[in-house]
Amino acid sequence: MPLQMKLVAITLDCPDPPALAAFYQQATGLEPHPKSDADFAGLNHEDGLFIGFQRVDDYRAPRWPEQTVPQQLHICFKVDDLDEAEARLLELGAGKPDHQPHEAARARVLTDPAGHPFCITRS
Repeated sequence: MPLQMKLVAITLDCPDPPALAAFYQQATGLEPHPKSDADFAGLNHEDGLFIGFQRVDDYRAPRWPEQTVPQQLHICFKVDDLDEAEARLLELGAGKPDHQPHEAARARVLTDPAGHPFCITRS
């Protein structure tokens, strides 16, 4: 029988935890953790999932799709409308790499303000 594990937290390294938490809070609507500070910020989801952002001195952003600085983590989000979600995320500070490995009608790869790649896919 496989081990039963429930994902409860994901933590991203970054140079500015409050700024990256604000980006993801605006993008997802998750609630800011009340004890967030300049060194560690977090967001809470009602199902118990926690997304954390920890300060790392001399942070180097991932270089996706190259691997000179590996991506280290890749998060995917389902959205109702890819074009609308992409436009809003770009407004919030996301980037869009030239390399897009999926059909544009199915999924898009973006990067958060700290350079972490993430996908948005159709619901």
